[in-house]
Amino acid sequence: MTDIEVRTASADDFEAMRDLFAAAMMFDASPDELSRQIFEPERALVAVDGDQIVGTTKALTRDLSLPGAVVPAAHVTGVGVRATHRRRGILSQLMTRQLREVPEPIAVLWASEPGIYGRFGYGAAAWAVNFEADLHRVGPPAVRTRPGELGEISVDDALMTLPALLRAVQDQRAGVSGRSELRWQQHLQDKPDDRNGRTARHILVHRDETGTVDGYALWRGKMNWGPAGPVNEVLVEELVAPEFSAYKVLWQHLLTMDLSAKLGYGYGAVDEPIMQLVTTPTALDRRVSESLWLRVTDVPGALRQRRYAVPIDLVLEVTDDLIESNNGRFQLTGDDALVSCERTDSPADLSLSVGELGAAYLGGRKLAEFATTGRVTEHTPGAINRATAAFTWPLAPVSLEVF
Repeated sequence: MTDIEVRTASADDFEAMRDLFAAAMMFDASPDELSRQIFEPERALVAVDGDQIVGTTKALTRDLSLPGAVVPAAHVTGVGVRATHRRRGILSQLMTRQLREVPEPIAVLWASEPGIYGRFGYGAAAWAVNFEADLHRVGPPAVRTRPGELGEISVDDALMTLPALLRAVQDQRAGVSGRSELRWQQHLQDKPDDRNGRTARHILVHRDETGTVDGYALWRGKMNWGPAGPVNEVLVEELVAPEFSAYKVLWQHLLTMDLSAKLGYGYGAVDEPIMQLVTTPTALDRRVSESLWLRVTDVPGALRQRRYAVPIDLVLEVTDDLIESNNGRFQLTGDDALVSCERTDSPADLSLSVGELGAAYLGGRKLAEFATTGRVTEHTPGAINRATAAFTWPLAPVSLEVF
């Protein structure tokens, strides 16, 4: 590694970093002025061999919903190594330095190769449910009386209306990433080259009886024909509705599109309410995979940020191979309103690594799950049950986008 330098990126590195990541992921990069505007070189690292960039990673400035809070979280993306420089420790050097330098107590990412990130202390903290609905069988939710109205709005109107709804959903579920004004503009871009043969994006909204938008869905269609006629496809890119009445009406509309046979949606929660609304849940073919991976970079800071479903007063002994300050015992005391977490010399009630802490942090995975395999060790009888109850949260975490 003596010939490889890892340094903070500069604004001039934007194109080289974009092209390297695109090559690593095997797609063709295209010019995007919004991506350039959003680029934060001071939060990006590059590995350089001579005058050539051979590795990249970025930490985006965004917030994330936790159990009982919405806080800043480093959103890690753009991780890639040039194919000619693999197996030389470049990724390890980039990831280790990044985790030691990010100021936020937690970092999150979507893993293109899940096997990699456990080595750096990340834990899979949320699941994504990919639905592929058979629209001929599913039996959509019946809406006998429809409060409010459905309609479509322009991108300009969406930029003024939708952010508040996403923020409201952050108060309901952990794992949801916030968006700045520029990120909303990027999210709603609809370049023809990115449609993959589908229609332009529709921005569907539900308005309540007062005319206020209280839910939205972003979707596209695709024309297909079978032996018996049209079997079109509906792709739901995002559906956000803090009020259940709007959620139900939006799904009823999408599941009853004329001439359509299939609907896809890739960002469902494991307890997604749509499964309770249809008459044939088995027609919602489901595939579950990891979505958000979480890494605790500051143990007491992270544990103070979130809230706990029931009161907790335990000593956690944490081990971390990369961040020395995370090693030790921490007295965690808290509930759904107030939390304290301080270093202590008291005996540990539970022992675990920073990876298990990250996996349980959003409330979607139980600490007891890891106790059965010995990855969490109980020292005080009953401690694992108390910790599991406190860390769990009523609704499963969900991440609504790959960033």
